[in-house]
Amino acid sequence: MSEDAGAEGESLYAAVREAAGLLGVACSRDMMRPVLTAFRDVIASTVVLNAVTSGGRVDDVSFDFTMPPGAGDPYEIALARGLTGETSHPIRALFSDLRKRFPVSAYGVDYGINRGFNKAYLVFPLGGFQELAGLVDVPSMPVGLSAHADAFAEYGLDGKVSAIAIDYAHRTWNVYFNGLGAGQVERGAVLSMVREFGLPEPSGQLLDFIGTSSAVYPTFGWDSPEIERISFSVRTTDPAAVLTHADPVLENFAGKVPYAYGGDRVLVCAGALSADEEYYKLAAYYRMTSETRDRVQPAN
Repeated sequence: MSEDAGAEGESLYAAVREAAGLLGVACSRDMMRPVLTAFRDVIASTVVLNAVTSGGRVDDVSFDFTMPPGAGDPYEIALARGLTGETSHPIRALFSDLRKRFPVSAYGVDYGINRGFNKAYLVFPLGGFQELAGLVDVPSMPVGLSAHADAFAEYGLDGKVSAIAIDYAHRTWNVYFNGLGAGQVERGAVLSMVREFGLPEPSGQLLDFIGTSSAVYPTFGWDSPEIERISFSVRTTDPAAVLTHADPVLENFAGKVPYAYGGDRVLVCAGALSADEEYYKLAAYYRMTSETRDRVQPAN
């Protein structure tokens, strides 16, 4: 790594490369240098290493990092440093509209070592999770949220929006609901919800997994109200508790991925359901703060 990325960049590169090696994914300095140089001065203390799955198989590694809101729009930084291309699509306005209207505790970036700049996201403060009505009123908010706002509220998700992520290249976005209670992950409630969203019934294995989850995040396209995918996530320090049905390579990742804080390694496993498939995803906190520990709630 060149000195442009700094000591922190060198440390993060080493962690990402080690994580990639556990999954058989190539990772070179040349692949990492551009992003670590571009964000050198703003990468905050929370970093997550992700095993990226496509069609249920691991095919990349990405890393998420937070940055203070004062650092500016992460997409603008990526654009200025040549990490992504400009778009004239209306998705371009959503980040700006959200940050003008709501208090934000952090911005974030998801960056794939092979796919490049994936997402920018806004994180709302603990104790300041957002209600659906305010979000629906954002001028650039896509139609998906208003189309499903009543169903989300009926499911008990109003006031639980903890973050929003925007994928500019694929023109998709996620809304993250945090703090699910036992009644919201009970089988009958889950089956009712997925039917409402036009998704197939999950397998028994996935329903068992959802029963332990504490967060849910649907994925939307831009022009359609359809929910393309819905994911339920579980925080754990025991990978065996949630990875029984996942790709075996994730078990090796879960047990060996590097981390730089005291105590047990903290993992977040997600079960994803779309019209065509269901599969599991795994993330591991490499660095985390006390606020992050409070935000990422344990399994029910």
